[in-house]
Amino acid sequence: MDRKLGLNRAETFSFINPWIRYFLFFFSFLFWVFSLLIVAIGVYAKVQKATDPVRDTFLIDPAVILIVVGVVMFFITFCGCIGALRENIRLLKTFSLSLTLVFLTQLAIAVLGFFYSDQARDALGKFVKKAIKHYREDLDLQNLIDYIQKEFKCCGWNNYTDWSRNLYFNCSEENPSRERCGVPYSCCTPVPGEVVINTMCGFGVQSQKFLEAAKTIYTVGCADKAVSWIESHLLLVGALALGLALPQVAGIVLSQILISQIQDEIGSVL
Repeated sequence: MDRKLGLNRAETFSFINPWIRYFLFFFSFLFWVFSLLIVAIGVYAKVQKATDPVRDTFLIDPAVILIVVGVVMFFITFCGCIGALRENIRLLKTFSLSLTLVFLTQLAIAVLGFFYSDQARDALGKFVKKAIKHYREDLDLQNLIDYIQKEFKCCGWNNYTDWSRNLYFNCSEENPSRERCGVPYSCCTPVPGEVVINTMCGFGVQSQKFLEAAKTIYTVGCADKAVSWIESHLLLVGALALGLALPQVAGIVLSQILISQIQDEIGSVL
């Protein structure tokens, strides 16, 4: 009787922990669904705009960025989801390697940004100034810039005169635009009790001196405001960074444990 019970236990024993397997599956499945949602939103935004994908704003188009991020997430989480479900070592290794590369890339960007803050700021500045240049050409980009300027209470990258880079707001005498020497309404300081937003509140302010312009608009650039915000919200920034890193580390660790268990299971059969 004891021998028969021992044989039954040996037949049902498995090196693979079902809790780890199914947790990794649901973990990957959740982010897989999220990646599909991101791609769907990006594609919808791109189709609604119906713009030329090869133009100069391609790399700063929020819709394109969403699609790229979503596709990368879809590939990685698909490997993890199917790999855990089917106990496929190749897919699990692909999932683990891809997630490790993404994590190390993010870590490298953070470290380089910390040690080479001036260079990082210049590189980001070029990106933002390019976005300012194409402000009127992309509705999503326009809404994003307006949101940032209103939330951070800033205007331009270095200061409000950066808007002269835009064709419509350019302050040269040759510019025939009605918005010449102006800035977007998102640069304007809110008027107490104002119900209807005055979209023309920033017209002509670039031709004014700094102190005079400061009476109606935010004159400080978003670069300085962003640095000040980060310095005053270090705890929140750290929590966001930790919240981004933990799921990635958890996925890497769980996939490696499951790979090891599958290999042990295969070894016990052979």
